[in-house]
Amino acid sequence: MIKPKTLTDNNPPQAMLWGECLAKTYMTTDGEKLAGRSVFNHCQIVGFVARELLNRMPNDLRSKLFPAGSELVAAAHDIGKVSPTFQEKILRGTNGYVKNSRHELSLIDNPRGESAWGGHAGVSQATAIASDAGRYIPQILGQHHGYSPELQGKLAYAEQFGGQAWQAQRIALVAELKETLECDWPLVINKEQARAIAGLTSVADWIGSGPFFENPDEDWRPNILAAIDNAGFIAPFLRANLTFEDIFSFQAKDAQTQLTAVANQPGVYILEAPMALGKTEAALYAAYQTMAAGHATGIYFALPTQLTSDKIHQRVNQFLEKILAADHPNQKALLLHGNAWLKEMGEEGQPGGSWFNQGKRGILAPFAVGTIDQALMAVMNVKHGFVRAFGLAGKVVILDEVHSYDSYTGTILDELVKTLRALHCTVIILSATLTQERRFALLGQTPTQAAYPLISAMVDTSLTEIAVEPLPDTRVSLHMLSDHTLAIEEVLLRAEQGQQVLWIENTVAEAQEVYRAIGARASDLEIACGLLHSRFLKIDRERNEQKWVTLFGKEGAVERSKQGRILVGTQVLEQSLDIDADFLVSRFCPTDMLLQRMGRLWRHMNTVRPETARCEAWLLAPELEQAISQPEHAFGNTAYVYNPYVLCRSLEVWLKYTEISLPSMIRPLIEATYAPRVEQKKMAKWQDELEHGHRRGRGSKGRKALRTLGLQALSSGMQTLSDDKAATRYSEQDSTLCLLLRGVRHETAKAVLTLLSGETLTLPKNHKSLSKHAWRNIAASIMQNTVTIAAHHAPQTVAVKQLTWLENYAYVNNKYDLDENKKAKLPIAIVQECGQLRSINGGSPAEKYSLEYDALIGYQTLANKLKPEDE
Repeated sequence: MIKPKTLTDNNPPQAMLWGECLAKTYMTTDGEKLAGRSVFNHCQIVGFVARELLNRMPNDLRSKLFPAGSELVAAAHDIGKVSPTFQEKILRGTNGYVKNSRHELSLIDNPRGESAWGGHAGVSQATAIASDAGRYIPQILGQHHGYSPELQGKLAYAEQFGGQAWQAQRIALVAELKETLECDWPLVINKEQARAIAGLTSVADWIGSGPFFENPDEDWRPNILAAIDNAGFIAPFLRANLTFEDIFSFQAKDAQTQLTAVANQPGVYILEAPMALGKTEAALYAAYQTMAAGHATGIYFALPTQLTSDKIHQRVNQFLEKILAADHPNQKALLLHGNAWLKEMGEEGQPGGSWFNQGKRGILAPFAVGTIDQALMAVMNVKHGFVRAFGLAGKVVILDEVHSYDSYTGTILDELVKTLRALHCTVIILSATLTQERRFALLGQTPTQAAYPLISAMVDTSLTEIAVEPLPDTRVSLHMLSDHTLAIEEVLLRAEQGQQVLWIENTVAEAQEVYRAIGARASDLEIACGLLHSRFLKIDRERNEQKWVTLFGKEGAVERSKQGRILVGTQVLEQSLDIDADFLVSRFCPTDMLLQRMGRLWRHMNTVRPETARCEAWLLAPELEQAISQPEHAFGNTAYVYNPYVLCRSLEVWLKYTEISLPSMIRPLIEATYAPRVEQKKMAKWQDELEHGHRRGRGSKGRKALRTLGLQALSSGMQTLSDDKAATRYSEQDSTLCLLLRGVRHETAKAVLTLLSGETLTLPKNHKSLSKHAWRNIAASIMQNTVTIAAHHAPQTVAVKQLTWLENYAYVNNKYDLDENKKAKLPIAIVQECGQLRSINGGSPAEKYSLEYDALIGYQTLANKLKPEDE
């Protein structure tokens, strides 16, 4: 047990006065580390930063989420620094540290022991509990570093915290903060308020710990406004009275007009409408109107994938240029997903300078576009999840393609929508293929309308459903076949006639196989052929996507007339991409995915097409009887990607048609596939597996288990754990990044990498010799040369000690793990000129597979037939 020092056993330890306790150290220009701001001084700063942040919010948002006195919670976050362990630690960090007799009475010899109770944050929590601060407030103070401390039963008067003497000083500090801020503890009535105040506390602490307040000799008061402005918390300056046509340069359709008319205040709004109707523009204009009316503070646009986020990001930036004053500092939306920072390298003028680009701050930006994952973490048991909740509060949150999530992510999404309503958000949900069941889950009320397109508006407890004027139908001819070789001949013929052909497979391996079968023959016929999937190096994937999405999009109108093209891809092509094909071949998949894929067929009526082009889709599918009898054999690898029961139900529906009319048949096709019914024989077995899972192979968990796992990932009662790795997407297969290089050469003070492009990259062993910008550029170049693959397809990893040359530029292993023989987290392989991979130590990189990489085909495993991961 760690004990405070005392003069004698009969003499109780004394405490430092709260006014003398330090919160920080201060580095002078000469490199000296001196005493910095006091705890009281820092708490004052954070309290007044929080107050100013609240002053910048709309009145209705502030009154609903932040009860009077919320700034006191932010100010009190560091009261736990008035403790013997923290003061000993911080004093040891100053130049010329010498214990004086007074400190020796009270400070603890081993300040590292505070990690056992979560450090000063744990002491803040214990102090608030003892002083009856109120419901939720102790937990908020305890988790201001992102997670809940484990006090292990310790009370505020514990000897590790300094006993009665130090607790008395902490109580006195709280009393002084109350007097300074002229307020008392707030009455926090629900977990949504608690999460919002927790986010406010962390954000105010980040700003109050910034460069504007470093020098303790400078008056901090004049810097409050400047620090918050510099961070980017500036209300949008909107251009007034803009029409839909002013912003988008075309007249609004009925669905766009109707959504704008109803989605003008906090609530939940669902727009169900076909592909190519303009749902994105409808949502953005509704967001503009809501902000202009003072009901929203910004926008977060959430999409299912990084590719779709990247594409919508460009469109949102064009929208912001139209609606914001020319000199507005937030003219560009922040891009938020795992690889967004790679796209921002070298760019200037991001929102709020660089403040929002750091750590978990991105979702705080007034305008941001990213994956749904960033929003889902606002309700999950992850570190700083409450900061994300604070960042979304009061915004227009647009959720696109919500139909594409499984039961695990869907469960978290349902909770997110409920929470966003409580956070005074305007939630706009966009979908082309939503089932009645999902609509009920999102709204919380039973829908009554079956019209399509349809707007559902939930404001408070009132549900309004508005039928929207339908678009003219397009007839799509269907042809079912099981032999893909016939389809290969057909796409070559169509492309030879000048058509732009899209072929979508359900796995990367099958897409690669089709591309190899088509590629050589296409070249002889002067047909361009491309491949898009998830298993390319990031740098190759970005280049391929930019080229092919442009050629098949509106910008490719001139180029598409020059030659026929065939683009082969996976599911990355089916969502939120404005691409337009003359002819479609698709491996069979569930109805909603098939409809999404058909949304890429004859998408724009004004596209100039070859005279031979017909609006037609060929579906590669098995016979129904065989599919029901042996789905895994009949559907092949597709049965490991999609549930066999859903595949059989979908096939049963689609076999009835040789032609469909879209969009009028979208809802009937969806409901025919997913409407509940009692099954018999084999179908009853597959239905049971859908709900309860099975014991064999991949995808073994049913919807019931996935929903349970989703519920377990949610944050409950403000509890947030530091080691929790809750994922926003569920997968039974682990994935990993793999770094591919042409070669590595080690020199005295550096490592020289040769990239697959032939370029070289120099990594100084002393990374501190580089500027921050240069270091970041190297890290980005390394990341651009990684590929995401299934962990069991990855090259064997080497010991961490073999990668010391890389550890300062890429994540190799937990830096606190001192086991040098532990395997690195990042597999690395050398790609030979022939394309085969070998280990960085030489020899075969894998025991079971032959591994290859090609810039046109991607990462390949060329051994035994494998059950593929879901792409």
